[in-house]
Formats: sequence, structure tokens, C-alpha cells
Amino acid sequence: MTKTSNSEKLYKKAEKVLAGGVSRNTVFRQPYPNYANTASGCYISDIEGITRIDFANNMAALIHGHSFPPIVEAVIEQLRKGTAFTLASEIEVAFAQHLIKRVKSFERIRFVNSGTEAVMAMIKASRAFTGRPKIAKAEGAYHGTYDFAEVSQTANPSNWGRIDRPASVPLAHGTPPNVRKDVIIYPYNDIERTLNILDRYADEIACVIIDPVPHRVGLMPGTDEFIEAIYNWTRKNDALMVFDEVITFRVNYGGTQENYKVEPDLTSLGKIIGGGFPVGAVAGRADVMKVFDPHEKNLLLPHSGTFSANPITMTAGFKAMEYFDRKAVKDLNSLTQKAIHQIQEAIRLEDVPVSITGAGSMFRMHLRATPPATYREAWQNPEESAVIKELLEYMYTKENILMINTFSCMLSTVMTQNEIDKLTEGLQRAFRALKPKIGKLK
Repeated sequence: MTKTSNSEKLYKKAEKVLAGGVSRNTVFRQPYPNYANTASGCYISDIEGITRIDFANNMAALIHGHSFPPIVEAVIEQLRKGTAFTLASEIEVAFAQHLIKRVKSFERIRFVNSGTEAVMAMIKASRAFTGRPKIAKAEGAYHGTYDFAEVSQTANPSNWGRIDRPASVPLAHGTPPNVRKDVIIYPYNDIERTLNILDRYADEIACVIIDPVPHRVGLMPGTDEFIEAIYNWTRKNDALMVFDEVITFRVNYGGTQENYKVEPDLTSLGKIIGGGFPVGAVAGRADVMKVFDPHEKNLLLPHSGTFSANPITMTAGFKAMEYFDRKAVKDLNSLTQKAIHQIQEAIRLEDVPVSITGAGSMFRMHLRATPPATYREAWQNPEESAVIKELLEYMYTKENILMINTFSCMLSTVMTQNEIDKLTEGLQRAFRALKPKIGKLK
């Protein structure tokens, strides 16, 4: 008789109280999810007593891994003072000062509670400042769960339309038709087609949203030429160029935008700036951020939030970013490059058609010999998705390594060469085990 696992028992209870048994689909696994018990550094143990190396880091949010001592100590100290008040806090000001010193384009900042909320605030600020209704975003790009931001997030060959005029495809059933009408979709890194699309709506576009290394698109960086072309178009047409750096802020000390000659007007942040707690922020030009300013007689964008800038998150986030200094960024990016080189050697030794894209301390693997350059090239058909799920399951169950479900890794500063070697060796065994299936993919 097969013994019922602790996770299975717990999931049966969960199904009776949580929709689908979970509160976020990210953690769902067939036939049931595993449940965390404890985590420290880059290791996480579940309630079955199995310990795994964590290359997911809560979907790229934990830049210093789990239970980072300086954060734990600072949060405990603040916890004794209070968790949230209907008053402002000193740490909110200190953290804002730190981030503004860190990034050239940041003149003013507002804290919120998630990346989704940050993007939402950024879009609303762009509309308030320009007085225009439409936004433009890349096909396949993930910008959270806001109606407008999620359009065409999962576009596929059955509905994505012509490449020179991509369709605005709703994600959630019941999305109002007018939402789609106000979201213009462009093909990432395709200058000519993108500018032609934007020109059709030049008088209506409030902002062009760019994720400079879009995870869902394929985790390939925006080219210098593409970013500069978008910037120049927005200057010419009185629109804003805004960056979603919720995930990509980890790429450099000052975010991915540090790589480019031009600067975004606004930037949305999240993930690592919370130090392991829920967080979001929108930052940018002082004149644009003035739409939030309660001093204004004509306040264009009233904005609050019960837990915005709560002292627990601000304390954890400030400490996390203090420790993610220039040396830490450089060391982590260097370790990531070593990981990529080792995995590429494993790919060569096993002779499998796998390529790698990424930037900074994050990378994604694709089951094709040539790295994809566009969302449509990176899009996975059902057969490819099935093989990726098998690879992820192999790594999870046989190698005790947790990865992100796009076959991606987001590293943390507490990782060492030892964890990189285990990842590489595990992937090599996974490639060997599934080579017949990988080879059949077109």
C-alpha cells in the first residue's frame, strides 16, 4: 500500500478552502504542489524533508536567497516597533534616497505593494501626464495582472495575427473589448515594424512600455538600436518611454537601463527591492511624478494604499539593496556567466539542440540550437512545452534543483561554485535522459 505524502494530505485540505487548492498558479504541480517548511541561503526544504537548491528564488524576488541574516535582524527590530501605521516613516525616506542615488533617471519615487501595482501606477501616471488613453507593449511581454498590462501576454499562432500588425489578445476571459482597443502590440526588437505600428496611433499613445530583458518574450535584451529608436519616437510624438524593471533591476547596480545611452521617463520596480516582502515602486522624472503630488490644486492621479511603504518592507528592501552593492552585482553576474559557460559545455557534450539567453544574473534555456530573437521564435508549441516540463520535473525530483517554469534560473548572492557545479551536472544528466525527445522537436 502506497503511503500518502504530507503534501498530498495538505493539498486535500487546501482544495476545500482555496480555489484550485493554491493562491497562485505558479506553485501548482501535478498531482499536487509541494509545501515549503524551512529555507536558508540557497536551499529550501519541504514538509517531506527533501532539501533542494533554489534557482527560482521566489520568481526572481530573493537576490540574497532565503533568511538573509542582515534582513532578518533588521526586520525583527522593526517588527517590535510596529508593522504599519497611518503615518509616514523615516525608513521610507532613507530607502527612497538610496534608490534615487542609485539610478540616474530616478528623480522622484512612490512605493506600492507589488510589481503589478507598480506597472498599473506607471500606466495611469503616463495617461494622467499626457492625457492620452492608449499604451503600447511588446507581444508576449509579462507586466503583471492588470487588465491593460496583460494583453497579448500569451498570444499564440491561432490568434496573434500578422507580424506587421500583431493582434491585441485578451488573457482573462471577460476582459472588456475596450481594454484591447487601448493596447497597441508591437514586435520586440523589430524597429521598422514597431515604428510603423506606433505611427498609426501617434496622437493617442500615452506610453510605450519596455521590459529591457523580457522574460516571457524569451529573455533576450533589447538592442541599443531598438531602445534608442523607441526613445526618439516618444520624443517626437510627446509620449513617454517607460521601463518595467520589476525583474531586470538585478542586471546592473542601476538596473538594465544602465546599459543604454537613453533613459526611461518612468520605471516600475518590484521583486528584489522588497528584501523578501511584497513590494513595488514607480520612479522617474519629477515633472511626470508630479501627477501623484497632493500639493497640486488639480491633482491628476490620487494615490494611496494601506500597506504602501510599510516599514517592514522598507526596512527589508533597504537592507537588501545596501548589500546588493556594485561588488555584489559584479560577483553575481560573473558567477552566472560561469554557469552559462558550463551549461553550454554540457549541451555540447550531450549534443542536444539547446540554446541560452539572458542578462546579468538570470538566464533561460530554449530547446533549439539557435537562440530565439523574437517572441514568435521563442514561443513553445505543446510538444516543446511537454519536454520542458519533463526536464523541470527531472531536475526537481532526481537532482533536487528548483528552477522557474520557463526553464530559467535566477541566481542569488549566496550561491557558490558548488551550487553551479550541481546545476550543470544535473542538467547534463537531464539532457542525456531526455535527448531522444529533445531531438525530435522541430
